[in-house]
Amino acid sequence: MTVPTVADLLVVGAGVAGLTAAVAAADAGSTVTVLFKPSTGGSPSTSTAYAQGGIAVVDPSDPEDSIDRHVADTVAAGGPLVDVVAARSILADGPAAVDRLISWGAEFDRRADGRLRRTREGGHTVSRIIHAGGDATGAEVQRALTAAAKTRPTLAARPAQAYALLADGDRIVGVRTAEGDAFGRTVLLATGGAGHLFSSTTNPLGATGDGIALAEAAGADVRELEFVQFHPTMLYTPGARGRRPLISEAVRGEGAHLVDANGDAVMDGVHPMGDLAPRDVVARAVTDAMERTGAPCAFLDATMIPDVAGRFPTVTEAVRAVGLDPQTDLIPVVPGAHYLCGGVVTDLHGATGVPGLHAAGEVARTGLHGANRLASNSILEALVMGMRVAAAARSAPPLAASALSGGAVREVAPSHARAEREPLQDAMTRSCGVRRTVDGLSALTALLADPGFVAEAPAVSSQDREDAVLTAVARRMADQALARQVSVTEVEEVRP
Repeated sequence: MTVPTVADLLVVGAGVAGLTAAVAAADAGSTVTVLFKPSTGGSPSTSTAYAQGGIAVVDPSDPEDSIDRHVADTVAAGGPLVDVVAARSILADGPAAVDRLISWGAEFDRRADGRLRRTREGGHTVSRIIHAGGDATGAEVQRALTAAAKTRPTLAARPAQAYALLADGDRIVGVRTAEGDAFGRTVLLATGGAGHLFSSTTNPLGATGDGIALAEAAGADVRELEFVQFHPTMLYTPGARGRRPLISEAVRGEGAHLVDANGDAVMDGVHPMGDLAPRDVVARAVTDAMERTGAPCAFLDATMIPDVAGRFPTVTEAVRAVGLDPQTDLIPVVPGAHYLCGGVVTDLHGATGVPGLHAAGEVARTGLHGANRLASNSILEALVMGMRVAAAARSAPPLAASALSGGAVREVAPSHARAEREPLQDAMTRSCGVRRTVDGLSALTALLADPGFVAEAPAVSSQDREDAVLTAVARRMADQALARQVSVTEVEEVRP
């Protein structure tokens, strides 16, 4: 029997968290294997590549800003579920993490004096957001990390969908894919979120909750899945499903404002920060405006921003694709499923509590985001935690010979029970979206337990496996949402 190759670090996912861990580990002399879901063109399918927002990071030389102020803004957005100790730890490591990313080749927008240009986004009380290409930060981060990974001789990457974990006793030692098994002294889940639980999302097609379902099957604690952040300004296109373009919060940071179908300001009297209030506040206000007017969307007015196309080329391209010009036309927007604030519970080094298994990025719940992620804290968290996982992996013990022989390894996988994707997405959007009620969530949990809606069947294709993990995560999310009958950031009871 051929003995499989064992990496020091096996990474599942090739977004910012996964590739940061991979490159940092390779730089420290570790061997690394990265597995990723491919997009249609063969490149990794990651939310990172689509991120228009920037990276929230304190400028240590700015007397107006500080780590304490960044923590305070994070707590104000995320409510009492933010772990203040975790938040301070992660945010304090942000400047060093960004410096290292720049050393790996990332290029950010700069002022005339050469300093990083910083802008403001929702929930932030000062300008601390760095961007690349105006509204193409994620694409630049993905480009830089992918290029860095390709130059590390001890790092190998290949397309593969992990559908099960491999365990030797109580320790996770690898993953199973259709292309074969892969082993690692440390296994890192960096699989992103689960936006495709809903009918419309800003997430790429691969964001189906795989890492959450895999980790929970292995016994990891999965918590606060009910806190899904709906971005208030997703581009509205009648009848469209699946991934939809985001209209970056930075557009509002430059002066754009929301209006309803009657032309009235959406945020007047809603919050002292107006259009730059935290995302959950703005998403609810947009939903209120749609219900009040009976219109299918609200509108973002960016016509007052000089040279919108130059400042926001990605947004402009998306808006022009639907026949509008953001310099002269109102942009139709609706809230869209954007970011999962909860997930696989980890410590501040990415450890899940299951030996051998780590998690980082959107799939993980570190305590930083609480009930509502502060804008642009996600890439920062992924950078910091990716580097910490790389450091932790260096001390992992070697795998036992029995784990590599195949005989002692057992497969750990989610249930194959699954609902059809579109009916599942419609049910989740209706009952577990921006507006939730006890009656709606009760009906949803009953539906997800109905054998006529969720069927047991062997998983034959990759979509079968994705639909199974979507169903597993939907069940867990609905249960947790029903159990929490208080809106944490609004601090008001959810009424039936």
